[in-house]
Amino acid sequence: QVQLVETGGGLVQPGGSLTLTCESSRNMFSFNYLAWYRQAPGEQRELVARRERFGSPYYSDTVKGRFAISRDNAKNTVNLQMTSVKPEDTAVYYCNAGDPSGGEYWGQGTLVTVSS
Repeated sequence: QVQLVETGGGLVQPGGSLTLTCESSRNMFSFNYLAWYRQAPGEQRELVARRERFGSPYYSDTVKGRFAISRDNAKNTVNLQMTSVKPEDTAVYYCNAGDPSGGEYWGQGTLVTVSS
């Protein structure tokens, strides 16, 4: 049973920065991809950033240039660095991972609120 646990959410002012962290119970190298999704109130869950085993990361147009997905191999975590945040970035952020056997895993989510 793979567990993904997100931390780092909270209240941040517009224009500020926040880093979300997702820790996995399985070695991150075992996954084909690692991703962050978000779901705002009343909205569908949307892909924010995705990192495949090879190649450049993908970012949605709404966060490109402001967010960055990275993997910390020493800590076995995948992070989402959020900068220049906007009120429309307010959402529950979810960590997502997929493995070669087709398994897909989700964390429980962490709430980010952007407000002054």
